[in-house]
Amino acid sequence: MSERIKIKKNEDQPETKEILAEAIVRISDGFERLKRSGLNEDAIVALIQAKTKLSLGDIRLVIDSLAQLKGWYCR
Repeated sequence: MSERIKIKKNEDQPETKEILAEAIVRISDGFERLKRSGLNEDAIVALIQAKTKLSLGDIRLVIDSLAQLKGWYCR
């Protein structure tokens, strides 16, 4: 990814790289734990789809991407 992403709580307090890296790791690990929970991926996707009406393909793409964040951004 060549584009720069800046995340700020507000203009006076930008998030540090360390805070963002920790958040990415926690999100990625959380989705891995969710996949290992009693629900299989199809059930997770069905629950999200029922609530959001998003396409099943879009939901699967987001779930897979969130689980992979750590590998993409925290090397």
